[in-house]
Amino acid sequence: MARYEFDRSNFTFRKVTASTWHYIKEALAFLIGSVSLAILYYAIFAAFISTDSEKKLIKENRLMREAYPQMLEQQKLIGDAIASLEIKDERIYDDIFHAQVPSMDPVAQSDLIQGSDTIPDRKMHEYIAMKTASAEASAGRVEENFRRIFTASKLSYGSDIPMRLPLDDISYAQVGASVGQKVNPYFKVPAEHRGIDLISTQGNPVYATAAGVVADVTRSNKGDGNVVTIEHEGGYRTRYAHLGEISVSKGQRVKGGAKVGTVGLSGNAFAPHLHYEIARDTVTVDPVHYFFSSLSPDQYASFLYMATNTGQSLD
Repeated sequence: MARYEFDRSNFTFRKVTASTWHYIKEALAFLIGSVSLAILYYAIFAAFISTDSEKKLIKENRLMREAYPQMLEQQKLIGDAIASLEIKDERIYDDIFHAQVPSMDPVAQSDLIQGSDTIPDRKMHEYIAMKTASAEASAGRVEENFRRIFTASKLSYGSDIPMRLPLDDISYAQVGASVGQKVNPYFKVPAEHRGIDLISTQGNPVYATAAGVVADVTRSNKGDGNVVTIEHEGGYRTRYAHLGEISVSKGQRVKGGAKVGTVGLSGNAFAPHLHYEIARDTVTVDPVHYFFSSLSPDQYASFLYMATNTGQSLD
């Protein structure tokens, strides 16, 4: 295309022939301008308008942020349950089987959170999912271990060892002092307490905690008051003290869960309660450690806490 320039010296137009390089520069300028404008339009579009994929990702991120606190809370609850189960497991192994229980958390030493103050959301979710799955698997193994131990105990001793509760519908708030040095309510001095105090209403039924034979029945207004003693297979002996009524006689064979009497205030009882003892091969053991088969992990932990931290007995 011909181009013309104005010549001011003589006020005329003269024809100018454009070079190839001139056309190339104009083409490059047009291309750069078009690309820049396209990028500007895309930036404006992306800033204010989201695609379907972006909307889906935004929704997923929002759901993950909302679910994250719940996942943390779930992990905490499962962790607390595992801790309670481990306490129960350790007590069982120590008091009944005289052995140490192995660690149950195979990912406790995870190296996910090392050397960094920030962790990508994906990594955190993967870590929480891994911990949750591991905790649930550990809980299942612990419960299966309890069932195996309980079955082995039955096979070894020929009958249930005294693991059920001697009272129905008892809560942790009714658990008093257990075995050890406890303050006597009458003399206000520490004295050896050989059982666990279970607070209850007078007249409530008291049950045998395992099958056995009634070895002794004592009726008295002093000391432990009215007492029933039952011998069980495996060298176990249980005592039920401060009873009101007595429903069995010496030499009688009873089943686990059979009524042996009622809660009373006989003997030197400070308040209506059942004083319950377990001895194995004449050695006194803590009855609270034998309640695990009748309680949930949380209940067992509460029973154990009350029995351990109550400093004064009721007899």
